[in-house]
Amino acid sequence: MPDAETLPDAVSEAAPAAAAGQQAQLASLRAELLEATSRLLGHTIAVADPDWRGPSRLPGWSRGHLATHIARQADGLGRLAGWARTGIRQDMYDSPEQREEQIDEGAGRSGLELQIDLDTSAGRLDRAFEELDEHGSWDAVVTLRGGLAVRARLLPLARLLEVVLHHVDLDTGYELSDVEPATADWLLEWCAFRLRERDEFPRLELVSDTTTIAVGSSGEPRTVRGPSADLLGWLTGRSDDAALTGGDGLRLPAF
Repeated sequence: MPDAETLPDAVSEAAPAAAAGQQAQLASLRAELLEATSRLLGHTIAVADPDWRGPSRLPGWSRGHLATHIARQADGLGRLAGWARTGIRQDMYDSPEQREEQIDEGAGRSGLELQIDLDTSAGRLDRAFEELDEHGSWDAVVTLRGGLAVRARLLPLARLLEVVLHHVDLDTGYELSDVEPATADWLLEWCAFRLRERDEFPRLELVSDTTTIAVGSSGEPRTVRGPSADLLGWLTGRSDDAALTGGDGLRLPAF
């Protein structure tokens, strides 16, 4: 398990003198998350019931499955925020089986029900983050699904990845090319943090016009260059390496 003290540079531990800058970064990240969530809700409100039952870009999942997953992930992160605030452990999900059952059960709902769920679950998570502000609990350590220990201040970043990538996966008109470079940079750094303990993931140096990020730990390092959003799509299995140089057809393990 990664040491929770070692966090992505963009939201890393800081000396006391840098606390104000750290809080400003967190505020900026949360504002970016609110904007990404609003964008997703703006697109999904126009999805008709038959289209919710149509396929998403994730194999085996309809758009209804994916929307339900997005909503339940918000609730799961909200439980982690509650753990950080109270000190009483709460896992994101009771079990992997319960997580899958909730997604399957929620997938067939009407578009209105799905939209309300997306909206209200996002609102609950935002309120949970506000409570972390009030209690000053952002430095508490919690454990994500899969066992990754992180400080609570990284939960908005985990949520931003979910909202941005699954917005693309919904296939409602939002594409990787629409992801702002600054947002993609944040998410690449988060992905690098998540992948650093994956022994089977190749060692890569991802280079764009706005960032350079090291990913993976296996084999000789390889430099891959391209726009940040395209690097993000390739790293997470959403796109090939056509817009990149240095990938040379490398097949990455599932993210």
